[in-house]
Amino acid sequence: MLIITQTEEQKMLVKMVQDFARDEIANEVERMEEQDRFPEEIIKKMGELGLMGIPIPEKFGGAGMDFSSYIRVIHELSKVSATVGVILSVHTSVGTNPILYFGTEEQKQKYIPKLASGEYLGAFALTEANSGSDASGLKTTAKLVDDTYVLNGSKVFITNGEYADTFITFARTGESKNDISAFIVEKDSPGLSIGKNEKKMGLKGSSTVELTFEQCRIPQENLLGMEGEGFKIAMANLNIGRIGIAAQGLGIAEAALDYSVAYAKEREQFGKPIAANQGIAFKLAEMATNVEAAKLLTYQAAKRIEMNQSCIKETSMAKLTATKTAMQNAIEAVQIYGGYGYTKEYPVERLFRDAKVTEIYEGTNEIQHIVISKELLKGR
Repeated sequence: MLIITQTEEQKMLVKMVQDFARDEIANEVERMEEQDRFPEEIIKKMGELGLMGIPIPEKFGGAGMDFSSYIRVIHELSKVSATVGVILSVHTSVGTNPILYFGTEEQKQKYIPKLASGEYLGAFALTEANSGSDASGLKTTAKLVDDTYVLNGSKVFITNGEYADTFITFARTGESKNDISAFIVEKDSPGLSIGKNEKKMGLKGSSTVELTFEQCRIPQENLLGMEGEGFKIAMANLNIGRIGIAAQGLGIAEAALDYSVAYAKEREQFGKPIAANQGIAFKLAEMATNVEAAKLLTYQAAKRIEMNQSCIKETSMAKLTATKTAMQNAIEAVQIYGGYGYTKEYPVERLFRDAKVTEIYEGTNEIQHIVISKELLKGR
């Protein structure tokens, strides 16, 4: 059984992040919502605090902390802003880690210190209009011409896209289904066009764009790993990315619970706080129980990654449970607030909109069911 404990270093980190979220991020949330404005200054300050490279080794300019510490930070940030939580998650889990795990020494030295310091922002370009859950069905191509790869195709729903400096990009380098390779594409690569930001239901302030590659020229040395290893690289890092999204969902779910408890104690109907009504009290009990279950699964999966243990099933379970809890807790929070919960004056309306996408990206929850069931049947 996993008992979640914190080292003194982790306690200090969490306290610092909580203070930063309260003093810096909370003040920007309303502006991000109203203007759909990317929080550039917040991300810059996070870089100065060392939060953009938490699990990155010190020799590459990172904080050199463990993976669980990184997950704690996303969890805490997402209680205040799920937008900031996902910016960090994508930057680190799938924007930086692929280079750390699969890059050459030259690639690591060139890119990771800038990503770990926050000088560069990372993004991940896998999804296409006709290949979402079926990642191996992508159509973007890359052909080696002399010492340059030429990319043609497009990607959609790229988080951090407008502000990213590097894109871990996947393209087909052969005719067979598995002939997929990964590349480090810089934002100013000739032939790369970055589209407008999508108008999204939630996660206001995050940048989500389409990328178009038209005879986009990438130096041969920017091939990540070997030709044909792209699908393996994508799946390995999506597995890690799912823990980041689980932590984001956990933050949303816990915020919904905290707001609901506070409101239920303050709001009076029929001469008493609504928390005294069994219908409301039972909702709170269910919300709290689900948060604790999601927390255990999320931190258990993070610990397994930290210990370099197999955890495909565990990461999918964490992602599935934490994001379902985020959505359900947000629904219940709106219900507890009643008519006020349906207005933008109260934060639970934002949590409701932010929660939904956690069940969709980094592998839909339907895909998580497939992964979990396959792993169960394989083991038996």
